[in-house]
Amino acid sequence: MSRILRLFSSRTFLCLIAFTLAASNQSALADSSNNSTRTVTKLAEGVYEIRHPDAPDTFPQSNTLVVIGEKFMLVVDSCLLPSSAREDIEQIRKWTNKPVTYLVNTHWHFDHTLGNATYAAAFPGIQIVAQRATHKLVTSFNPGAMARYPGRAERFKKILDSGKLPDGTALTEVQRHDFEKAIGGLSAVVAEFKTTAQLPPNVVFDNELDIDLGNRPVQIKFLGPGNTAGDTVVYLPNEKIAAVGDLLDHPVPYFYGGIFPLEFPETLRAIGRLNVETIVPGHGEVLHGTAYVQLVTELITAVNREVEKELNESKTQEEIEAAVPKAIDLTTWRQKFAGTDQDDLDAFDASVRNLIKIAYNQIRMR
Repeated sequence: MSRILRLFSSRTFLCLIAFTLAASNQSALADSSNNSTRTVTKLAEGVYEIRHPDAPDTFPQSNTLVVIGEKFMLVVDSCLLPSSAREDIEQIRKWTNKPVTYLVNTHWHFDHTLGNATYAAAFPGIQIVAQRATHKLVTSFNPGAMARYPGRAERFKKILDSGKLPDGTALTEVQRHDFEKAIGGLSAVVAEFKTTAQLPPNVVFDNELDIDLGNRPVQIKFLGPGNTAGDTVVYLPNEKIAAVGDLLDHPVPYFYGGIFPLEFPETLRAIGRLNVETIVPGHGEVLHGTAYVQLVTELITAVNREVEKELNESKTQEEIEAAVPKAIDLTTWRQKFAGTDQDDLDAFDASVRNLIKIAYNQIRMR
């Protein structure tokens, strides 16, 4: 799947509701532009990351973190398709006979939460944990989003017929192929959705929740908004491992879905202060060290600074959207994130265009 379609399918669609609320996926070899393979990575003894293939309609599926303690188990993010969640559960049962006691949703996007019901069926009494804002959005928005999901076929066909993306840019041949592939795989995904429903979290926290799994402490933290209003970080202090949801996606960040550009950099800096050595992003390969955290922080900061400068000069939104990419030397930033991979380059361009628009709206309103 091309990243440009991934961004449209899972993030631009979510962005529509985000604007309503506001008013009232480095190296070209990094396999996150399209992911067709399920992989399991052992990060420490009893700690595993599961990376999922894209759904048949190219919709991305979240990474999952599994943490096994001496007494209890914890899972971070339940993925999208019930079949993928069931496969993860089968894998978990090969590792241990302990039940999954805790399931943490890092944020509200349903590619991270729709597997909740599958886990609850397999592990009665499971505690599904989310930050308060995430709980609200999972409960209020996700059921309707799933009901509207089959309408993607009609929306995508209109795009193909017009030859343009929703922002007015012309479709490339690669993008056209990706939309056609998404339409072709939609029926299989809709069939799976009919077997489940969005199960909301049943444990809500505001700032921090500490859990001891048995000689394995886990810190569940809200460090501030960034990608969403309730982004949650799950930190293992002994192993120096953090699962951060869509606060970080690699190799291209997702600046969609109701982001908070002004708060985002400080939230990322807070991750850097955790003394973390291994990071499980929402999508993409496992990260080591905090260099990528710093890179994303610097990009958002540069955009915010330039948007505010242009606003202070009384320029229009259209003028700002045209000026910012030149002022911050976006060509250099594109190389840092996307290398030479055209899918990643397209995705980066679309993602940053959206970041500029949302930064403009947020800065203008304060």
